[in-house]
Amino acid sequence: MINKKVASVEEALKGVKDNMTFMLGGFGLSGIPENAIAHLVKLGVKGLTCISNNAGVDDFGLGLLLQKKQVKKMVSSYVGENDEFERQMLSGELEVELIPQGTLAERCRAAQAGIPAVFTPAGYGTEVAEGKETREFKGKMYVLEHAFKADFAFVKAWKGDEAGNLIFKGTARNFNPNMCGAATITVAEVEELVAPGELDPNHIHIPGIFVQRIFQGKKYEKRIEQRTTRPRE
Repeated sequence: MINKKVASVEEALKGVKDNMTFMLGGFGLSGIPENAIAHLVKLGVKGLTCISNNAGVDDFGLGLLLQKKQVKKMVSSYVGENDEFERQMLSGELEVELIPQGTLAERCRAAQAGIPAVFTPAGYGTEVAEGKETREFKGKMYVLEHAFKADFAFVKAWKGDEAGNLIFKGTARNFNPNMCGAATITVAEVEELVAPGELDPNHIHIPGIFVQRIFQGKKYEKRIEQRTTRPRE
């Protein structure tokens, strides 16, 4: 079995350059590749196109890359938690492609499966469909959406083994699994890295064939976007 383990985030991100296209997993701030994002900030790479459901918040997640003006274009579904994102978009500093959430997930999955494009009803008759091929199937109109092309996919899992097999937890499964294998190189950071054979095969969500590099992350903050509480009775 091929050993995909690398010793550090520095080794995991070898080959990252300016003007690349990255996929970054997570849902809100749940399951985001915190270590990879922090190192991208440290590397100072610029002109990036980032494909991610969210754009982080002002001082965390992808918001850190936006603060440093490292992102040229965001391809996202929900971006309502980031004031700096809004400022850059409205000022024309940041190119933005907003995509229906299911379409975003499906374009990732299509890239993972080697499917060049898919038809979806989402967005037909709106700005989303402008300039795109449309087609009727059984009386219903669909929009042709192309699979994403990315240089790196950065994902975060709960557990993984040295062969790259991954287990996700909770809402971290929303986009991370679809991004595995959907780019030229998939880098997985995990909270717990174990030896091959230690994971129950019945519990594995993504097999190692979809992962090229894996490392154990450190110091996960796991922030909450909007903490809502109520007084105790």
